[in-house]
Amino acid sequence: MKLGVIIASAGQSKRLGHNKVLMELGSKPVLLYSLEKFLAIKTLSELVIVIRAQDEMDVRDILSRAGYSHSKIKVVQGGKERQDSVHIGLKSLVDSDIVAVHDGARPFISLDLILKLIKEAEDNPAVIPALPVKETIKTVKNGYVESTPDREFLWSVQTPQVFKYEILINAYERAYKDNFYGTDDSSLVERLGYKVKVVEGEYTNMKITTKEDLLLARRYLELLGL
Repeated sequence: MKLGVIIASAGQSKRLGHNKVLMELGSKPVLLYSLEKFLAIKTLSELVIVIRAQDEMDVRDILSRAGYSHSKIKVVQGGKERQDSVHIGLKSLVDSDIVAVHDGARPFISLDLILKLIKEAEDNPAVIPALPVKETIKTVKNGYVESTPDREFLWSVQTPQVFKYEILINAYERAYKDNFYGTDDSSLVERLGYKVKVVEGEYTNMKITTKEDLLLARRYLELLGL
């Protein structure tokens, strides 16, 4: 099955002040870590990097300097929200049976996990990586606890999330028709009644959102000797 990949990198990065995927992490920009993993997959047909308009030249320069200016990679400008950006990325794919949607700010995704997700997607409409929640979660309103969900059933979701292409594009079209915005891609598929397969994720597959996350990521690279 032909694989299409969307790397969502058009976030506002309000907590860090600038686009985190362009930041240097060790010897290269954050974006290149996950990009290199996806480019190593033999079934990759096409890859779309969705970025902010003001970052396009920087991203193209990063790709050029890294030697990744080839036909499998497209760089497109995103939309107002993450969902809008992924939708633009989906419409940019032209030859994919399944599609993996990944946050560009998750640099440490492993090739092994990506391949597990792709394998599961052969027999499932949607597959996501997730980890069991380790801490107690509260629902809070106006500064007061409303309830304490049973932690046994709570999982923290990661990316890449992998889908049959036609199912995901249809889920997006339906979401816009219903004026629905989800917090991740699988929620759009769930609301159409599809079962979403969960594969255990990786604790190292962290998302860089805050300055503290960036410090942890740099420390992790040091421990790896990179």
